[in-house]
Amino acid sequence: MKIQEKYSLKNLNTFGVDVSAKYFAEVKDVDDLKYAIEFAKINHYEILFLGGGSNILFTEDFGGLVIKLNLKGISEEFLNENEVLVTAKAGENWHEFVQFCLSENYGGLENLSLIPGNVGTSPMQNIGAYGTEIKDTFVKCKVLNIETLEIEEFNKEECGFGYRDSIFKGEGKGKFVILEVTFKLSTKNHQIKTEYGAIKNELDKLGIENPTIQDVSRAVISIRQSKLPDPQILGNAGSFFKNPTIPLQQFTEVQNSYPQMPNYPNGEMVKIPAGWLIEQCGWKGKQVGNVASHELQALVIVNKTGNATGKEIYDFSTMIIESVKDKFGIGLEREVNIV
Repeated sequence: MKIQEKYSLKNLNTFGVDVSAKYFAEVKDVDDLKYAIEFAKINHYEILFLGGGSNILFTEDFGGLVIKLNLKGISEEFLNENEVLVTAKAGENWHEFVQFCLSENYGGLENLSLIPGNVGTSPMQNIGAYGTEIKDTFVKCKVLNIETLEIEEFNKEECGFGYRDSIFKGEGKGKFVILEVTFKLSTKNHQIKTEYGAIKNELDKLGIENPTIQDVSRAVISIRQSKLPDPQILGNAGSFFKNPTIPLQQFTEVQNSYPQMPNYPNGEMVKIPAGWLIEQCGWKGKQVGNVASHELQALVIVNKTGNATGKEIYDFSTMIIESVKDKFGIGLEREVNIV
């Protein structure tokens, strides 16, 4: 493994922001990873772990060591006739991993098709889509303790999963690097989830009445491709903001002024689609300089010209946050990690 200097990260982040790392290392096994971490520790460099680069916004050059995690491999352990444990290394591409599971007829991840990024970052965000989240099938993950360089294991409870949240974004941030993730999936008697979003409509359009997990995946891919731009063509990081959750009382007050506001009640809290809020503020398709809100999905911020700086994108997101706050009194939170 070679540690390189002044390394361009332009092709390693899906926004295509042109920044560089003072030092860069691509690691393919745990020994390489430990060596790279030791190098950073000895020289007192900050470390940034990079997976698929799909949930990060660089606002400036990185003055420490960027470690690109490229650990690969998938293994299986059958528990019984209907359950299998599937373990994927952190560097496996998420969508390719989902497609592997579907090719083996393993159910549970099909609603998470076409989410960008790598397996290693999936528990950090508790990634989710169309009524499914990582925590629904997650069993455990192996991590490397950055301080001790010892391998540890976290089960579902220890990960503290929340909405787009986990211990790795909270008290464990900067303390661990995820090496592999294990999921419990079904081999038959699959639980098909088609009630969320537009999946049912998409299946109806395809004339499918009794969908398989593969059908659900195809429907999800079709929906996502119709709404979300391909990062290789138009730089973006998918959904830039979390869907805000507000107290029921606050929702009732806002709903008086905006009775058509879509909402998803959950006890004393109500989730509001961030994309709807942003669109109502006139941002859908709007461009400022090199940056725009996507014309088909206001929740997605795009590097419209390909020349946007991270600061331009960040400032654009700030303008959106301020306008939503002014109009609705609701605060938006960035889902993308800012560096």
